Amino acid sequence: MRIVRYHAFGPAEVLRVEKAEVPRPGPGDVLVRVEAVGVDQADVQRRRGEHPVSLPVLPACPSADVVGYVEEVGPGLPAARVGERVVVWKARNAYADYVTAPLHRTVPVPAGLSAGQGTVVGSTGRVALQVVDTGRLRAGESVLVHGAAGAVGHMALQIAKARGAHPVIATAGSPQKRDFARSLGADIAVDYGETDWTGQIREALGGRGVDVILDGVGGDLLHSDVRLLEPYGRLVFYGASGSPTARPTLSFLDVLGMKYVTGFSMATLLEHRPDLAESGTRRLLEAVGSGSVRPVVAAEVPLADAAHAHDLVEARTSCGRVVLVP
Repeated sequence: MRIVRYHAFGPAEVLRVEKAEVPRPGPGDVLVRVEAVGVDQADVQRRRGEHPVSLPVLPACPSADVVGYVEEVGPGLPAARVGERVVVWKARNAYADYVTAPLHRTVPVPAGLSAGQGTVVGSTGRVALQVVDTGRLRAGESVLVHGAAGAVGHMALQIAKARGAHPVIATAGSPQKRDFARSLGADIAVDYGETDWTGQIREALGGRGVDVILDGVGGDLLHSDVRLLEPYGRLVFYGASGSPTARPTLSFLDVLGMKYVTGFSMATLLEHRPDLAESGTRRLLEAVGSGSVRPVVAAEVPLADAAHAHDLVEARTSCGRVVLVP
């Protein structure tokens, strides 16, 4: 089979297609024939050697959300699972024709979804839902979603809308992305690259601040976020797609106006509150199955051209998720 690896950190061209043996499923594992692989900003950061939390041991193949069919089961699993179409969240060595994963890291693909759409139901969609949960968003509250046209952002926007948030405010860096966010339910869309973007939001809100802000971009935006929060507002920081090497700091003085700042980590949630992770997955599948939340695929790129997929993600011009297809 084919697998995409990189042997050094650097530009997208370090990604190489190599030959490898089809992996064998161990006890409790399934072997999945890959239909689609989600490409995330974190994959790009790790390939560049710039991820703010962790870097892989080289040579490396990205871990990613995968959709495919179960081809074989390992010891301890019923043969009846063969043939099931599943999403594997954060499969190891994911840029490949086949992957193995523990059965408990799979969920069924909701009916009616394409393979590319199904990848969004993996870790990406789960992060979006849990970030909204962490913000304790209530119906009628205003919410601001940064990077609202991205893989996580476009899902978080829709989840917030489905929960009755109003208004839903989106930030995005191009007119195309802002139009995309509006098409998914954003009531207000602004360019966070403009110097007065916070003023535009306050004006639209009649001078008020925002109740909940979901920030996966980071960098200097965090300072503006805190100032934009309404008293008793909540800021959830869950990523640094905009400035992976930046280390912004906040003063306790920034939050004196009864403002709450917290971070979100899926790894921490899985370790300490697996019950919340499980219920979140169930609610995400229900939302996608009902049609209230719609995953969007920005582009499908052949596996052999993984470097181009990374270029698309790095260019920040895509609306929705970029996926690889064998």
